[in-house]
Amino acid sequence: MLNYLLLNINNLIIAFLLSLISTLLLVYPIKKLAMKFKVMDIPDYRKIHITPTPRLGGLAIFLGTCIGLVYLQPTHEHFPEIIIGALIIVATGILDDKFQIRPIIKLSGQLLAAGVLVYSGLIIERITLPFIGLIELQNFSIIITVLWVVGIANAINLIDGLDGLASGVSTIALTSILIMAVADHSLIVVYFCIVLIGSNLGFLFHNFHPAKIYMGDTGSMFLGYSIAVISMLGLFKNVTLFSFVIPVIVLAVPIFDTLFSILRRMVNKEGIMMPDKKHIHYQLLAVGFSHKNTVLFLYAFSAVFGALAILFSNASLGLSLIITLILLFLLQLFAELVGVIGKGRKPLLDLSKKMLKRLKLM
Repeated sequence: MLNYLLLNINNLIIAFLLSLISTLLLVYPIKKLAMKFKVMDIPDYRKIHITPTPRLGGLAIFLGTCIGLVYLQPTHEHFPEIIIGALIIVATGILDDKFQIRPIIKLSGQLLAAGVLVYSGLIIERITLPFIGLIELQNFSIIITVLWVVGIANAINLIDGLDGLASGVSTIALTSILIMAVADHSLIVVYFCIVLIGSNLGFLFHNFHPAKIYMGDTGSMFLGYSIAVISMLGLFKNVTLFSFVIPVIVLAVPIFDTLFSILRRMVNKEGIMMPDKKHIHYQLLAVGFSHKNTVLFLYAFSAVFGALAILFSNASLGLSLIITLILLFLLQLFAELVGVIGKGRKPLLDLSKKMLKRLKLM
């Protein structure tokens, strides 16, 4: 398969450039379309921006991805259902960007898209866990698959709070998956990653701070859905010791931001579906990071997790334990940043500040 990729590297580069340039150019008419039909993101108390900004940029990402796939013409037994699910997700996103539909309607669209995948037979049949081994999910396969697809779609949606954040974090995750897919000889995953990375970068040209257009729920849910599907095609199909842990590490920033937000709201006896300004990007802004530096910090955080996932995928037991300790350290730092520890306790951050003060005094 590696030889096949090397022989077809030109096709992969062309597909990447097609997706990138198509998305970059499509943003212009889609921006005008969003303004004409008033598909705008209006500032409120939770928003960072202060002027109405067009949404619907995710439509450009979707179309750019489709153009790249048309060129590559991938073949896979579940490909038609994957596309149908994507169309449902995109349609749901467009409706939400325009009309701010009720959460239950949005969830119904996500469940329908996941249901199409399940109906086609694309499900998570088994997982492997450290020290436990292979677990056949059997009757739980459908539930786990639906939770994974809906969960990742919403995780990317929730982290889409700053200019360029969701697009950049998704690109870093997809790049990590791409590297593992090449090593694992998973051609269909390589194809999907190449065109999605190209589309994301094309959109990021317009979306990095200060953003001229937002991807909206159309883009964030499409990216989340796509990453969930790609991980099912590649990472979950691997029966190595850490096949369940690896996709979680790759998507650590959106997944744990979502989980910690739910936990924080439960601890504070708040509705878990209620929006707030306590996600990690808001917390970093609150402690003094600029908009741009907050995004770059989270890019770096995502890149570290992506690199650890790649190492984890082929690590020996000894190296795996070292990586696990690093991951626990990073997750503790993450938890303190998003305020999930409770009562303002931040032992790791406080210790770091004390050590920095001592170093300055020396």
